[in-house]
Amino acid sequence: MVVEGWLARAAAGRPERVALETREGSCTYAELLALARAGAHELAERGAGPGDRVAIALAPGVAFAQALHACLLLGAVAVPVDVRATEAERAGIGEGATVCVEEPLSGRSAQVRGVGLPRGALGRGHDLDATAIVLHTSGTTSGPKPVELTYGNFLWSALGSSVALGQDVAERWLCTLPLCHVGGLSILLRSCIYGTTALVHERFETDRALCAIRDQGVTLVSLVATTLGRLLEAGLWRPRSLRCALTGGGPVPAALLDRAREAEVPVSLTYGLTEACSQVTTTPLAAIAGRGPGGDRPTAAGPPLFCTRLQIAADGEILVRGPTVAAGATAEDGWLQTGDLGTVDREGRLLIDGRKADRIVSGGENISPAEVEAVLAAHPKVLEAAVLGRPDLEWGEAVTAIVVAGGGAEPDEDELRAHCARALAHYKVPKRIVVTSEPLPRTPSGKLLRRELQ
Repeated sequence: MVVEGWLARAAAGRPERVALETREGSCTYAELLALARAGAHELAERGAGPGDRVAIALAPGVAFAQALHACLLLGAVAVPVDVRATEAERAGIGEGATVCVEEPLSGRSAQVRGVGLPRGALGRGHDLDATAIVLHTSGTTSGPKPVELTYGNFLWSALGSSVALGQDVAERWLCTLPLCHVGGLSILLRSCIYGTTALVHERFETDRALCAIRDQGVTLVSLVATTLGRLLEAGLWRPRSLRCALTGGGPVPAALLDRAREAEVPVSLTYGLTEACSQVTTTPLAAIAGRGPGGDRPTAAGPPLFCTRLQIAADGEILVRGPTVAAGATAEDGWLQTGDLGTVDREGRLLIDGRKADRIVSGGENISPAEVEAVLAAHPKVLEAAVLGRPDLEWGEAVTAIVVAGGGAEPDEDELRAHCARALAHYKVPKRIVVTSEPLPRTPSGKLLRRELQ
């Protein structure tokens, strides 16, 4: 099925609507379409055509958006590259690309210089079955792997998100996540599909993000637990225009949710991954302000997007299927094996227990690091925590915690162990606790890099 081109449709219906706001300035849909058309001609001049891969190694901003939409207009496959990666890492991600865009494309159409495109190349629309973008996973437990996402994956994801969160014609979605990862890139594409505005920051900066939420009419923002915590620490309270702070990227401690509710920040918990084109489950807008359908305040992400199916395997692994899932990522039975562990409550909402590969087996007992981390994070002297299993002659693996001190005081190891013992079975209580003032290693999208702590 072929649908009308998203950028062309937005520019025709809302030409003067601001498509993008960045530190370098803003850009309307009419202006972005003109830039993308010029960029498409330049890519064609450099040898790219429909189906060819184009690596985009640009920082978040107008130039990145121009190159991205130039690829989509041309029918080329965009491959975003993290500009913070090493030269070797960037070369690996961009391998096989016909063109690598490392400098902003010209704003002047190559057509002026006599470079033509196949007839109708910029007006063919989007084939929903065609690959639009290749994204690489964040590589928290292994190296990044490529995932081919189609136009259909992105369209269904945008529709499912809109059903869960509602749609404001004056939406202003703040993106502080990297555009080389699905969480950030999806904001750019959803906003184009909706014909609304994306505010794009090059990176998460607490003061700048706080200013945008307070003073620049932000209605939606995508966060991870760490960045939500930093905003609350900086004084985020009763944001006037904010409809929803979409928070995911890993387990979100209950203590952090309590702080957000005290500050009257509307948090929607979400769970997603690259292979499912971002969101899989999202707390609906209707459940954010008050209590869930069962009378409790939702502390789990869900239910699944309206077009998505979810089930829990016998070993606790989360399985996903539906039109947002990359076809090449599924098993023979059509289900995506996420590698994540979780449970579903009586209301159909998902509670994340962590990564399957991270599960600790100590003395024959299975232990979820995320469960122990959540308990530690609830202690007033703890800013963040990581839990992992380390080899142990007696237990096989010993539960070990690395704790970042917070609250202006360094917690005592015995104090933390006693705190855990009040909430956890004895075999889950860390046998060793290391207290540090250094932040935990994380990916650019905020996920804990547990492999760097081994």
